[in-house]
Amino acid sequence: MSLLAADAASTAHQSFLAFDFGPKRTGVATGNRLLSQAQPRPTLKVEGDARFAAIARLIAEWQPDALVVGIPCHPDGQPHEMTRAATRFARQLDGRFGLPVYTVDERYSTTEAHAQGARDADAGAACVILEQFLRQLA
Repeated sequence: MSLLAADAASTAHQSFLAFDFGPKRTGVATGNRLLSQAQPRPTLKVEGDARFAAIARLIAEWQPDALVVGIPCHPDGQPHEMTRAATRFARQLDGRFGLPVYTVDERYSTTEAHAQGARDADAGAACVILEQFLRQLA
């Protein structure tokens, strides 16, 4: 399965697990279509295969219908090193877990999380990413 745009989200997909990918920390949020809001979960502070083991545990716990990954870009929309890393992460999720993976432009998600008073900026950014995705579904 390829990475999907939010407008392609099936109505069968009701619950989501979202990620704000970073090389050392990955923010996590859960949410669903019914409430159209996200809840922060503890940020993953692991790298490599340990990150995917932690994600497997989250998937087992939350049983999401699909995954959402924020993809960062420069303000003008041009890709940069983290764009490629986050896109690779999304492809790895797709290959490892077999769930639909949706990507969202996450420019300014961390800034917005700080503005909203997030105690954990990474988890807050994952909430911003997921809520943006859920708004696109409405």
